[in-house]
Amino acid sequence: MLPYARPSITDDEIAEVEACLRSGWLATGPRAGRFEQLLASRLGVRHALGASTGTAALHLAVLACGIRPGDEVVTTPMTWVSTANVLLHAGAVPVFADVEPATLNLDPARVAEVLGPRTRAILPVHFAGQPCDEDAFLDLARGHGLFLVEDAAHALGASYKGRPIGAIADATMFSFHPAKNLTTGEGGAVTTDSDEIAERVKLLRFHGIAQTPESRFGGRGPVAYDVVEAGFKYNFSDIQAAIGIHQLARLDEMNRRRAELARAYRERLAAVPHVEPLGDAAYEHVHAWHILVASIEPDALTIGRDEVIGLLRAAGIGAGLHFVPLHLQTLYKPMADASKLPVATEANRRILTLPLFPDMADSDVDRVVDALAGILRAHVRRGAERPAGAAAAS
Repeated sequence: MLPYARPSITDDEIAEVEACLRSGWLATGPRAGRFEQLLASRLGVRHALGASTGTAALHLAVLACGIRPGDEVVTTPMTWVSTANVLLHAGAVPVFADVEPATLNLDPARVAEVLGPRTRAILPVHFAGQPCDEDAFLDLARGHGLFLVEDAAHALGASYKGRPIGAIADATMFSFHPAKNLTTGEGGAVTTDSDEIAERVKLLRFHGIAQTPESRFGGRGPVAYDVVEAGFKYNFSDIQAAIGIHQLARLDEMNRRRAELARAYRERLAAVPHVEPLGDAAYEHVHAWHILVASIEPDALTIGRDEVIGLLRAAGIGAGLHFVPLHLQTLYKPMADASKLPVATEANRRILTLPLFPDMADSDVDRVVDALAGILRAHVRRGAERPAGAAAAS
C-alpha cells in the first residue's frame, strides 16, 4: 500500500531523540526552547510557542486572542474538525462562510457577507498548503476591529507576497502531526508578534501557573508556584522538539520535493479526462503542498467519489479525503445553512486526496495516476466522454 502520507525521518532525528532520552529531560526543557527559537527566527516573528498538538495550539491561540463565550468566529467548512471544535471549547459560535471554487480556501467576499455585531475574529485555513488571500482578510479584520487567527496546519513553509505564513495574522497555528510538512510526532505551535498574546499562551498551556516548566524545574525560579487561571496541560516536550529541530533544518528540502511531485501530478493529470487538481490563487504566493487534492467529475461517471477512493485503495493506493465539510457533519448541521455554502457542498461530491510525501519516488506518481485513470476510464457514463481537464471544483 502506498500511503497518502508518511513522515520523512533521518538518522539525525533518531540520534537527537536518543540523546534526549539519555539526558533525562523528556518534558518541556532546553530542546523545546531551542526549537521555538529556531521556528521564530525562520518566520521572523517575536514568538513561536510550542504545544502538545496542533489542536491544542489553535485552542490556545483562540483563547489568547480573547475569544469569549457567545462570540462569533467566521471560518471555513472545508477543514478538519479541530478548527471549529476549539471554538466550541471556548464557548464561541462558529459561523461558516463558503470557499473559493478553484482553491477551496475561505472566500473573503463570502466572509464579508456574514460578519455581524457579535463577530470577534476571522479564522481562515490555508487549504492544502496554498495561502489564503491575506490582504483581503487583514482588510476585513482591521476594518471591523476583529482578530485574524489562522489555521496554518497545512502551510509551514508557505508564503504570501513574500511574507511567511505565520508572520501575518495576529496569531497563527501550525500542526506537526506525522502527516504534516514538518513532524514532531505530535505537536503544534502558535506564532505571533504580540507580547500580550504570547504571555497568555504561555500561561494557559501549563495549568495557568505563573511560571514556566523550565523555571520551575530548571532551578531558575522560586520553589513555590501560583495558579492564577484554570489552564491546560498543553506544553511541548523535549522529545517532540528533538525530532522537530532536525525536521526544521530539512523543511525547505522536503517542501521542494513536495513541489516537484505536485508538478509531476499536474502534468500527468492534465492528460486524464474527468479529473483535475485544485487551481492556483491569482496572487503571488508559495504553496507548501501539504496534500494533493484533485476533483473528479461525478456526473460523468457511473460511480461516486467514495467508490473511486475505494477502488484506489483496493489497487494499493492510499487515497484519502480532505475533508467532509463541517456543515455536513452531525454536530455542525444545526449551526449552518447548506444552501449558503454551495461550493463547499458540491466539493464534497468531487474531491479526493492523492498520496504526496517527500520520500515518494517519481514512479509512485505514475502508479497513482495510471490507477486513477484506469478507474475513471472503466466507469465513464455513456455519452459523457470529455477531454482531459474538463472537471471543475465548483
